[in-house]
Amino acid sequence: MSRFIETVYENLKLHPKRVVFPEGAEPAVVRAAGRFAKLGLGTPVLLGARDAVEKAAKSARVDLQYIGIVDPAKSSEMETFIPRLEKLKRYRDLGPKQAREILSQPNYFAAMMVQYNLVDSLVVGAGLTPVSTLRPLIQLIQPLPGISTISSCQMLDISNKRYGERGVIFFADCAVIPEPTVDQLANIAIETGKVCRQLTANKPRVAFLSYSNKGGSQRPAVQKMAAATALAKQRAHEAGLEMEIDGEMQADTAIVPDLAAIKAHDSLVAGKANVLVFPDLSSANIASKLVKHLAGADVYGQFLLGLSRPCVDLSRGASDDEILGVAATAGLLAIQYRELYPERTVV
Repeated sequence: MSRFIETVYENLKLHPKRVVFPEGAEPAVVRAAGRFAKLGLGTPVLLGARDAVEKAAKSARVDLQYIGIVDPAKSSEMETFIPRLEKLKRYRDLGPKQAREILSQPNYFAAMMVQYNLVDSLVVGAGLTPVSTLRPLIQLIQPLPGISTISSCQMLDISNKRYGERGVIFFADCAVIPEPTVDQLANIAIETGKVCRQLTANKPRVAFLSYSNKGGSQRPAVQKMAAATALAKQRAHEAGLEMEIDGEMQADTAIVPDLAAIKAHDSLVAGKANVLVFPDLSSANIASKLVKHLAGADVYGQFLLGLSRPCVDLSRGASDDEILGVAATAGLLAIQYRELYPERTVV
């Protein structure tokens, strides 16, 4: 069991939440849902044909007594969701029959459930491709105010407590935007910083990463990170957010105190960053997987940034430990979402 995730479980027990899993018959998902309920973290809701879910639960020896099962095609909510879907510009000309077909897909039905507060958060991706998981979330769930692009972050819990926030560190964006612009990088930094604050209760210290340290190179890729740093600082100040932001800087400068004292001694972030913003999807994704497998880090995410509801896109093949961890974390984020964005949580 992860070290930090235990505190997440304890906090969520005080405010149990409803988490929907569109892949309700996936064995790892069923096992995670069983543990979620048994730990008293809230009510997991599995989507799918009832007989398929019950068969998977029986095979996994999971008691379904405190687990919800919803078959989208047979749900009483379908008649409510169809007109709501048809009001959306993208689906306006479908007609009820086609709308019903779309909403019969668990990932679309789950997005409607979380959007309209039938559940508090959503966890998907254990068996589906990223394209099929992200599309309904982006299309059906309202974005946060001022956000035009959805991105993501991961939370890593590493055994070496010297790094990050006693071993907890956030990587962004590891899954969604291949080549983020300056504006997108600034948004990624701010939103990941908020997640860091919500989950750890510590001040975010955000480092924009590059292969150079503050003006060590004038190449466009480096200048983009410098510009994103400046824009993120400006936005954080204007919003009154308590977070430290610095860059561009090398990865070791960001997390190793001894090197930071040499390379960036006047920085409030260098050597103690707990949020790392990568220049592109390739570098972030590669770094995340290397830290997971070479350093044995527990990795949770991808937490989708910019949506008005907590949603997580898992890596395919995620274990039930990972699914349980992200489900609990998404549940905990649901508490904060209601406090931060009350205008977005009213049906």
